[in-house]
Amino acid sequence: MKLRILALSALASVVLIAHDEPKGKPITMNARVIDTGCYFSHDTAADHATCATTCAKNGVPLALLDASGKLFMVIAADHQNPNTKLLPFVEKKVKVTGVELEKGGLRGILIKTVAAAE
Repeated sequence: MKLRILALSALASVVLIAHDEPKGKPITMNARVIDTGCYFSHDTAADHATCATTCAKNGVPLALLDASGKLFMVIAADHQNPNTKLLPFVEKKVKVTGVELEKGGLRGILIKTVAAAE
């Protein structure tokens, strides 16, 4: 009986924190991974990857900058650090698939896959 109550409590906890999949349109894009702190505060040089990686590891959000200059914030819909998927690609070009979201004038992406761009 105690085991059943414990199992039901655990299941209830998962259901309470679960979210519906965000509504948006599917997207595949090529973009450069940037750190938002340096992007907004000053110009970055080609050798900026070490600084950007340090910023990302300290909690500064990474984002995707496409060829037209559109900035996409990476959305953490799974309660995980969204920087984790992009850390290996800081200041590099990537090909990303996911769901494009837009709200309050901000463009975002819920990443499904990420790989180095060819």
